[in-house]
Amino acid sequence: MKRSVSREKALQAIFQMDLSDIAPDEAITNVLEEGGKPDDFLSSIVFGTKEHQEEIDSTLKSHLEKWSLDRLGTVDRTILRMTVFEMMFVEEIPVNVSMNEAIELAKTFGDDKSSGFINAVLSKVKTTIENNA
Repeated sequence: MKRSVSREKALQAIFQMDLSDIAPDEAITNVLEEGGKPDDFLSSIVFGTKEHQEEIDSTLKSHLEKWSLDRLGTVDRTILRMTVFEMMFVEEIPVNVSMNEAIELAKTFGDDKSSGFINAVLSKVKTTIENNA
């Protein structure tokens, strides 16, 4: 599975987890075609985002101006969470690649303003990551 497809499936799985509090493995199974097996990248995003959610949310909260995580749409919040996970914990993928993929997901699954909003928040996160490196 291509990484962009894995990210799309991860978005769908994490979205389900956010709405119905199901386990990561069940959410992954729900988004795969019948009999499909998750690739390592898909699993790492879903399980990693769940495992590091507290730290990810803390990072996001410090970069949201005049917004709270609870006020964000579920799609935007999910894209931000999984992308911040990737930016902070997946070293082999350049941060700009993760950001570009997030913007594309926002264009596909979010509303008209999602991609700009996602880009702005992730740009602030990127600056923080670079300053702490």
